[in-house]
Amino acid sequence: MLSWPGSVWSYKNPAPGLPAAPPLRALLLTPIVVWDEPFFQGKRHEFTADCYSTPERGFSTVRSFKIESGAWAGFEHCSFQGQQFVLERGEYPCWEAWSGSNAYRVDRMCSFRPIACADHRRSRLMLFEQENFQGRRGELSDDCPSLPALGWGSSAVGSFLVCSGA
Repeated sequence: MLSWPGSVWSYKNPAPGLPAAPPLRALLLTPIVVWDEPFFQGKRHEFTADCYSTPERGFSTVRSFKIESGAWAGFEHCSFQGQQFVLERGEYPCWEAWSGSNAYRVDRMCSFRPIACADHRRSRLMLFEQENFQGRRGELSDDCPSLPALGWGSSAVGSFLVCSGA
């Protein structure tokens, strides 16, 4: 559903009567299995929630891990600091598997957390025609396959602001 209140347009989900989504924490039960040595060697542990500091959990660092499903954010330092990597389902036997050809070598992870799947029924995105939140604006609250089909002048967006959700 598209509406045009003045120079602002919005697109909202036409089925607002859908049942409420489960609590976000209920969706975060996809584990990450970690080892303190490369190639899945050494001490092993499974996590299903945020880990602010691997040293506080008995690991000086994490050097290999497996993710069965979902996605996790891994960080070079404790307290979610330093270089960040988005880690999807798969095996990460050594630093090259997550760091790749990155010029900044990160051979360990010291904190990580699950990335929650978004509840798109609560998402809101404000689009702006020009950079720095200038020009014509519009709001999306559902998936949008084509901006021009919704009345946006082109397929380009100058800037955007995530108001809620992902």
